[in-house]
Amino acid sequence: MQRVPPIRHWRPVRHPPALSPGELHLWKIDAGATGAPLAQLWPLLSEGESERAGRFRFDRHRERYVRAHAALREILSGYAGIEPRAIGLRYGAAGRPYLDGTRPDLDFNLTTSGDLALVGLSLRQPVGVDCEQVCERREMVCIAERMFTPEAASRIAAAGGEERLEQFHIAWTALEAEVKVDGRGLAARTQPGDLGDLQVGHCMPAPGFIAAVARRDLPPVADWIALELSAD
Repeated sequence: MQRVPPIRHWRPVRHPPALSPGELHLWKIDAGATGAPLAQLWPLLSEGESERAGRFRFDRHRERYVRAHAALREILSGYAGIEPRAIGLRYGAAGRPYLDGTRPDLDFNLTTSGDLALVGLSLRQPVGVDCEQVCERREMVCIAERMFTPEAASRIAAAGGEERLEQFHIAWTALEAEVKVDGRGLAARTQPGDLGDLQVGHCMPAPGFIAAVARRDLPPVADWIALELSAD
């Protein structure tokens, strides 16, 4: 059975280390109530992000959005060398965001689940990241047969209890991370495993969560550089 290694030693930093070709930087963001104060985050958002945040019906969803997207801007500003609010984000035909002009070589991907958000960063290689809070889901075997490879669906059908939950979330995060590499989304994929020779690595970024990163040339999980924004 595939095991998911935990990442326990996140390194708090105010400024990111240099990102070299072939490396993967993975940032963890606390998007919940214990995260950064909202008053200092709202000014970092673009006008469009502020408008979108204001349309959330529930406070907790709005607060998670603000914390995740303001932190994304803080993180990107460290690589681009400009202020967070000055970060120019544009969107491709499939809706995938990219930096406007400042760092054309820098690729990034944001994922949120509950109070946790992750950002993956890569040089000159598109990267996809997905994170899911592990929870019981209805009809996991039926979903697996429809969405995953036959091998993954067989593993899920043969497993039970906690093992089935883990195997399902391993397969689901892998699928989401793969389709986020080019932004096509689940609806545009034609069949399981149709995205070519992408490599996928899994980790447990926090207790109760499973995350996947997809890239064509992906280093082992043990070599990922795990970072989080320092409050200092």
